[in-house]
Amino acid sequence: MNMTTRVWIAGASGRLGSALCHRFDRNTECKLVTSDRDVPVEDGRKVGRFADLNHPDVIINCAGLTDVRRCEECPEEAYKINALGARNLAVAARRIDAKLIQISTDDVFDGTAGAALCEFDDAHPVTMYGKSKYAGEKLVRELTDKHVIVRSSWLYGAGTYDFVDQVLETAARGETVRLPGDEISSPTSADALAGFIEYLITAREFGLYHASCEGMCSRAEFAHEILRLSGYTDVSVESTAAGETLRPRFTLLDNMMMRITGIYQMPEWKQALAEYLSGRQTGGKA
Repeated sequence: MNMTTRVWIAGASGRLGSALCHRFDRNTECKLVTSDRDVPVEDGRKVGRFADLNHPDVIINCAGLTDVRRCEECPEEAYKINALGARNLAVAARRIDAKLIQISTDDVFDGTAGAALCEFDDAHPVTMYGKSKYAGEKLVRELTDKHVIVRSSWLYGAGTYDFVDQVLETAARGETVRLPGDEISSPTSADALAGFIEYLITAREFGLYHASCEGMCSRAEFAHEILRLSGYTDVSVESTAAGETLRPRFTLLDNMMMRITGIYQMPEWKQALAEYLSGRQTGGKA
């Protein structure tokens, strides 16, 4: 790569894209180009023209339809953005000899496992969101050798309305937070994930990596920690029984490839959450 690495972030205004843009503002070794709906990833011609014009060394695909209900209601839209979009970026990356970092999800698993899932466990998505993201993974693998697929879980951060915002808004109204006690994974801050992706920019690493914060919790336990760190000591969290959900119930990721290669270590989820909350406005409670 050149002394200055040209990095294209597709989906730059989203949760992870925003974290990456903030991080790369401080990285003098990277020259950043960004796109969002001005270059829709599902439009192969626009993707190709943008790639040819900017000729990045690395493409990071943060674009995606992540609204799980909309994915169920509009499956063709889900595949168009999450699968066709990944294909278009992979084709462009291969043509200009760029490295493609494809962001994926724990939803590629069905949620029935009783133990943490590593990169060598077979994916079996059951939701339309998971199916469309897994289709994107497969297309990236087929179409370009210079790729890294990064799966993460329960991502939160600035850029879009997220789980943290939902919990804090409920608390601000003085209402009880009611959440499932049987949905298990690891909350991952966008900034923590951005740190690993920044490492991948110049690392000679390829293939599949899980990249979630260390540790595990339920949705209810996650909310309880958000409230504790934000000073809402008078708001209770009620762990509800299993009900209808559009998300797999157990998707705890094991970052095995990081561990056995020794290349990186993600922070513990409570530590990452504390760092995120300390840096944001919480309506006077902190």
